[in-house]
Amino acid sequence: MTMKTQEMHQTGTREEWLAARLELLKDEKELTRRTDEVARRRRELPWVRIDKEYRFETDKGNASLADLFEERSQLLVYHFMFGPDFKAGCPSCTSIADGFNGIVGHLAKHDVMLWAVSRGPLAKLQAYKQRMGWTFPWASSAGSDFNFDFHVSFTGEQLRDGAEYNFRRDDPVMAAGLGGKQIGGTSANAATIGTDVATYTREREGMSAFAIEDGVVYHTYSTYARGVDAIWGKYPWLDRAPKGRNE
Repeated sequence: MTMKTQEMHQTGTREEWLAARLELLKDEKELTRRTDEVARRRRELPWVRIDKEYRFETDKGNASLADLFEERSQLLVYHFMFGPDFKAGCPSCTSIADGFNGIVGHLAKHDVMLWAVSRGPLAKLQAYKQRMGWTFPWASSAGSDFNFDFHVSFTGEQLRDGAEYNFRRDDPVMAAGLGGKQIGGTSANAATIGTDVATYTREREGMSAFAIEDGVVYHTYSTYARGVDAIWGKYPWLDRAPKGRNE
């Protein structure tokens, strides 16, 4: 490359760009193959039967986990951070959910039902949904162990004892809720939803997948933290922008 700008971005000729791009293409193709392999292994995870009864409040009334499938064989749940004491939804979760409206119908055609689930009371969820102009289904798990069992909600005591999140017990954001270093915009997000960091970090983001077969519901997959990047619509775009995620 012939020179660098003040921002330390390289510049060069079209021929130099093309040569570098073809080298990058090799890595992109390898990443695609690796992504396909990981997706295959994800599908091969053992299904875990769910015998516990979970109840949800929805726009259509009280529902079971099986009811959320709405006659489809697969269910995807986005664990949306909106706790009982929140005055609004988590800003990051809100950004993610902004992409749900358009995708719900396409997923349904593939025999997949998509829901957001939060511990906040249904009335709060409905009000926020209306404010944001959303139409995707959103259920309240208030009064249920659902969020706790899938490791996206925690009591203060659980946090103090080292609650498991993202398959680990030393998550730095969780530590922030106990007075640790503030990272990842935790303070700003907490202020945005009208609560403190300790309350904010009792709810975390994630997604879980379920299947139903012969009336039996199975848990097939869950992912948390950076694992939800793949369903955050803005990131694939930003990863291809000149300055990336810029964060």
